[in-house]
Amino acid sequence: MSGNEFRFFLSCDINLPVTFRVDRLEGTLPSPNSPNSGTDSTTEERKGELYVECALYIDGAPFGLPTKTRLESAGPLYCWNELITLSTKYRDLTAHSQLALTVWDLSCGKDDGLIGGATILLFNNKMQLKTGKQKLRLWLGKQADGSFPTSTPGKVPRQERGELERLEKLANKYERGQIQPVDWLDRLTFKAMEKIKDRESLKNGSSHLYLVVDFCSFEHRVVFQESGANFLLPSPIASSNELVTVWDPEVGKINPSEHKQLKLARSLTRGIIDRDLKPSSNERKSIQRILKYPPTRALSGDERQLLWKFRFSLMSEKRALTKFLRCVEWSDVQEAKQAIELMGKWEMIDVCDALELLSPLFESEEVRAYAVSVLERADDEELQCYLLQLVQALRFERTDKSRLSQFLVQRSLRNIELASFLRWFVAVELHDPAYAKRFYSTYEFLEENMIKLTAGENGEEDGFKMWQSLVRQTELTAQLCSIMRDVRNVRGNTQKKIDKLRQLLSGLLSELTYFDEPIRSPLAPSVLITGIVPSESSIFKSALHPLRLTFRTANGGQSKVIFKKGDDIRQDQLVVQMVSLMDRLLKLENLDLHVTPYKVLATGQDEGMLEFIPSRSLAQILSDHRSIISYLQKFHPDEHGPFGITATCLETFIKSCAGYSVITYILGIGDRHLDNLLLRDDGRLFHVDFGFILGRDPKPFPPPMKLCKEMVEAMGGAESQYYTRFKSYCCEAYNILRKSSNLILNLFHLMAGSNIPDIASDPEKGILKLQEKFRLDLDDEACIHFFQDLINESVSALFPQMVETIHRWAQYWR
Repeated sequence: MSGNEFRFFLSCDINLPVTFRVDRLEGTLPSPNSPNSGTDSTTEERKGELYVECALYIDGAPFGLPTKTRLESAGPLYCWNELITLSTKYRDLTAHSQLALTVWDLSCGKDDGLIGGATILLFNNKMQLKTGKQKLRLWLGKQADGSFPTSTPGKVPRQERGELERLEKLANKYERGQIQPVDWLDRLTFKAMEKIKDRESLKNGSSHLYLVVDFCSFEHRVVFQESGANFLLPSPIASSNELVTVWDPEVGKINPSEHKQLKLARSLTRGIIDRDLKPSSNERKSIQRILKYPPTRALSGDERQLLWKFRFSLMSEKRALTKFLRCVEWSDVQEAKQAIELMGKWEMIDVCDALELLSPLFESEEVRAYAVSVLERADDEELQCYLLQLVQALRFERTDKSRLSQFLVQRSLRNIELASFLRWFVAVELHDPAYAKRFYSTYEFLEENMIKLTAGENGEEDGFKMWQSLVRQTELTAQLCSIMRDVRNVRGNTQKKIDKLRQLLSGLLSELTYFDEPIRSPLAPSVLITGIVPSESSIFKSALHPLRLTFRTANGGQSKVIFKKGDDIRQDQLVVQMVSLMDRLLKLENLDLHVTPYKVLATGQDEGMLEFIPSRSLAQILSDHRSIISYLQKFHPDEHGPFGITATCLETFIKSCAGYSVITYILGIGDRHLDNLLLRDDGRLFHVDFGFILGRDPKPFPPPMKLCKEMVEAMGGAESQYYTRFKSYCCEAYNILRKSSNLILNLFHLMAGSNIPDIASDPEKGILKLQEKFRLDLDDEACIHFFQDLINESVSALFPQMVETIHRWAQYWR
């Protein structure tokens, strides 16, 4: 889109209900005895049971019934964060539509129950629909007035606006994506804004109450137009040379001539001719080029027409089905019917391509059902690799009990590991208000069907016991959350918190030391855990105080896990799943790079479990041993081996460095430093903490490859034979993973609707960044040269050279 274009939707075309979110109340409630005495700082702080009444007024008259939020009594911060959906649709609004919001307190008598109200117009003075967060000043003791003009405007008068209002307006623009984000600068700015906010509130006291509401945002701006009108009246032309904006209602609409030509070209009467058509040499080249397109690339009109024309001759080419289905005009009943018939006769596609058919691009139930029938061919191990994305794909289904939902449940009933992970993946999504009903339906379906299972002949548990064993996992995590709260409340250093943890496990919560019945480990459901070993449990020294727990297992072994509360680890779960998948893809090509895909499971929006791998960070190792080689010599000494360590250990180290260098490059992992690079005693290096992915990084000027100087020195330097071997492994791994680029891109596309921060912020941009990393425009040989140059650039940055860019990259690791 060029800088001069203004893309917009017309309000009369939006057939969606008016939706907004009532967020929170800011300020201190006035005393019940004197509603307007908010300025008295000596007044005892009031705590009430508040709700917000929302009413829509059109041209000064009430329209529809008022809607109320739930009661909120968690003062002094009243936060509803509740989505309100009105029965009125955007197309029914007029230019003078207003929202009247009144705050009531149920803890007071009838006379004192009114806190205050405010009114806000839904369209601004440019006739554009308001979006994003709106901060409304309440008129204390007054009910919101819906007449036009209103006597209770929520907008702060221009003459009273200060620096705080200006900054809030800019923050609102930032949230709507109208200001370019710059991560490191944004964090500094928001910190400064918080200080200004605190200073202003101290200076002004708590004389006003503000209600924050969040209006729905659209892809483009929404301009008001009455239903049935073909144009907006232009502003009267002034005598000056002002530009007059005229809205063209046909912008973005289908050209009727082109549409007619397309319909004639696709006419079903041509089907008899098309059956015998064969592409010419040039047309065949064009088709092969199209089939190589990544799944993220949209097809042009000519490309769609070409594939449709030769659809019959392409039926033996399984790669062509997904591209052909993109060409179909699904709104045309006859064309859709023919496409579905052809799909049934087409050469069976691979599981990787079936994942693409479950993306939001394909709405046809028949197409999605066909994709599920292909997935049925995958074994349990492969299905588990994609389970996280398949659960997310439920968002794109048209019904709650879809074919995909039924398939996932039926396969889970045959495999307790799949059942456990499916239950957790679905349970975490129950917090999403937009799709809670959809995920709860799958959860309920799994529960109902598992309970019906009878005990197997091989001594397997009956369904009820199996379900109870999974429910006890949730009970265990709830108890661990309770322990974390108690431990965090302990004043003093980390050792005192550790003592408190062990005291709790041995005393009040001694039932956790020996469970009444074994529980399936949430991280590895095939492993039965029987209790926690208090003496071997500890706490990490960090802000969130994560627990390090040692569980006894039923076979006499131990299972060590980390439990976190207060941190969203769904992004880590996704990255580690991708590391595990890439490790599998490399091993299928007989390349084992000794990566460490430790297990991660989010058990809530801000909690989860991670497998504990005994290891030390590179920062600790360099502090205690000066170099990586000195550390490895301690565990694998060999006088005749390279650098005084065994050849096997060095090879393991080189391979793991190569594996993670390629994987972190492809996934765009950011914020790498010596504390989140860990090394195991056997020489395997691995990465942890994936708070920044798909190219995001809190530090400016990140190098293209995450390779630190100490890693290169451990290989003997940039001129050694071992470093050459490292580069060879990198290039080989990169080309193997490029072959599976469609699979990886499809899996990320299915995550587009998830609440994972670095994807949810801009799914399309994130997936395009991922696609760029594969360099699909190059062949294998050209890619080897490209990747070697990439390594050389990154390594050059680690050694002293007087070049500005290199200096910046070297600063990254400090």
